[in-house]
Amino acid sequence: MGTKILIIGACGQIGTELTQKLRTIYGNDNVIASDIRKLNTDVVNSGPFEVVNALDFNQIEHIIEKHHIDEVYLMAALLSATAEKNPAFAWDLNMNSLFHVLNLAKAKKIKKIFWPSSIAVFGPTTPKENTPQFTIIEPSTVYGISKQSGERWCEYYHNIFGVDVRSIRYPGLISWSTAPGGGTTDYAVDIYHKALSDGKYECFLSSETKMPMMYMDDAIRATIEIMQASDDEIKIRSSYNLAAMSFTPTEIAAEIKKHIPEFEITYNPDFRQKIADSWPASIDDKEAQKDWGWKHEFDLESMTVDMLEHLG
Repeated sequence: MGTKILIIGACGQIGTELTQKLRTIYGNDNVIASDIRKLNTDVVNSGPFEVVNALDFNQIEHIIEKHHIDEVYLMAALLSATAEKNPAFAWDLNMNSLFHVLNLAKAKKIKKIFWPSSIAVFGPTTPKENTPQFTIIEPSTVYGISKQSGERWCEYYHNIFGVDVRSIRYPGLISWSTAPGGGTTDYAVDIYHKALSDGKYECFLSSETKMPMMYMDDAIRATIEIMQASDDEIKIRSSYNLAAMSFTPTEIAAEIKKHIPEFEITYNPDFRQKIADSWPASIDDKEAQKDWGWKHEFDLESMTVDMLEHLG
């Protein structure tokens, strides 16, 4: 039979690529994609797909029993910028969907959970450079508050009920294959599209706003590696820091100009600037390196080459 996997939020920015990668590893029929509606034709057509509302416990339980699911990747969430516009719904979706899968694991209906956290758990009082794994966590956004709370619940369910839940704090994620999903770091996706289509880009962050970023290929690999690691390798059950590169809009624009010399960038910071200012500039991920052998592959230069090649 092999491992049976359910991805909740499979049509989202991360879910799309995660579904495709997991299907190449475990086989199309063993990876059940699900989302609240049928959005991404590749995900829908390349294997089993179920329409599932992440807030509906009974729906999730039914799908888990129907497909004899072993592992759940809970990727459904309202991201930072979108969450600020609808705080109550963001809290509801981000928290209750997590409780549903934690409780199903507690009841021994599933064996293992992946739940993504984020650098949004950090706030203005967190050390900004080389933010350590264990540090002050006082988030100032709805998204960050929900992710911080989720981390505490994951650790609690592991310690009290023995639930095998694993998590990483994603930095900003950059991908050529899916559109931006409402995050503050999304400028670093959009800038490549606009560089190719318009030759110019107006950035919603200031020129020197430095944030931790990661190419989607690395993020997907990290997600699968932490789930495939042996139980005793996973020492942290809240969420692991994860890092690859940090850069400013000025630096990414300069890298793009190497390939598109006429490219121009202008700056018009909006409400997302305040969110970005509350986050770290760089992340220390030595715990992930030490515990389960994490190592990133892409830097700004190699990512830019790959992005422009795929989008061009």
